[in-house]
Amino acid sequence: MIPIKPVTSGATTKSTSTPAEAAAAFLRPGTLHLTALPPLSLYVHFPWCVRKCPYCDFNSHEARDGFPEKEYLDALRTDLEAALPLIWGRKIYTIFIGGGTPSLMSAAGLDRLLSDIRTLLPLDGRAEITMEANPGTFEMEKFRSYRASGINRLSIGIQSFNPHHLQALGRIHDGDEARRAVDIAHAAFDNFNLDLMYALPSQTLDEAAQDVATAIGFAPPHLSLYHLTLEPNTYFAKYPPTVPDDDLSAEMQDMIQDRTAAAGYGHYEVSAYAQAGRQARHNLNYWQFGDYLGIGAGAHSKLSFPHRIIRQMRYKQPKAYLENTVKGSPVQEEFEIERGELGFEFMLNALRLNDGFEVNLFAERTGMAINAIGQALDQAERKGLLYRDHRIIRPTELGRRFLNDLQQMFLRE
Repeated sequence: MIPIKPVTSGATTKSTSTPAEAAAAFLRPGTLHLTALPPLSLYVHFPWCVRKCPYCDFNSHEARDGFPEKEYLDALRTDLEAALPLIWGRKIYTIFIGGGTPSLMSAAGLDRLLSDIRTLLPLDGRAEITMEANPGTFEMEKFRSYRASGINRLSIGIQSFNPHHLQALGRIHDGDEARRAVDIAHAAFDNFNLDLMYALPSQTLDEAAQDVATAIGFAPPHLSLYHLTLEPNTYFAKYPPTVPDDDLSAEMQDMIQDRTAAAGYGHYEVSAYAQAGRQARHNLNYWQFGDYLGIGAGAHSKLSFPHRIIRQMRYKQPKAYLENTVKGSPVQEEFEIERGELGFEFMLNALRLNDGFEVNLFAERTGMAINAIGQALDQAERKGLLYRDHRIIRPTELGRRFLNDLQQMFLRE
């Protein structure tokens, strides 16, 4: 963390208070008092993909006739330049390039993007720089170029090694391409994540176990294992496939716990498993209520200042984002998180961590005393959903099983 200084908020708001008024605001009841800013990450969104998957609710758009790479890279730089007054003097500790399918970018395009970022932002010497990639877009030389440009971690969207399940999920790769992608990742990177899903349409327990065994056989430093959910406004929500029932899904989850633990992976977050020291630093910053600046179509930001915390969202449609960025206004929405919502927002993230969080982190990241959520903490502890002592707060095994119920207890009291 770094000591906080007054920060101009850019085009959306401007401070005109005198020193006396600023002091009065500091003492006003209900005002936040952050004594230090949290770590800052950068998220870059690439909105295009080859084909929209039927389960996907991310901001992704099929690139049927290609995509305007140069114009988009120009816009990303303009977007970042416009956001600089919000983060003057702050170092970037992690970068995540997500999508969509960022690995559709040319090697030269990715190199330009990272060069622009380095030119405009101070990066920590150990910055974790992750790019999402799909197996259907893997080429050895291209990924070697990505590595040479500065990408030091890949997150590969495998989802399954089973050709029937890949077809049901609408993926553009098959099982052999998935295995080849992991081989390329091993050759070019020493840090990567494999994304898999379970409880897939018509999937059996044995089939789920085979996917997990295949993934573990590659010894990836990190595994993300997600339960398929039928999200609103997706093809699967409109035409629901037959998926495993709750009992079978629970058996799959138990199998995953057993197999990953036996292979030496620590289960540190709801869907995340890592070898020792290989946790995803970018995602940990989210879960610990750190700050992040998001640039690109539909990207979200959460930024802290001495007495307030704001959220932003960029224009979602690529065309609207490009047009508005040229006009100097890429941000479609900006609002301050109300004091009464901060406790819930913090706990919504931090309770995803199996080991929980240190008590003083709440005050550091929200600017409020822990007793601001005291009533909900007491209630959760009485119900056996939460463990706490003078140092740590974490969900119990029961709390992890009923995490949504536990999180909702921290909605505004």
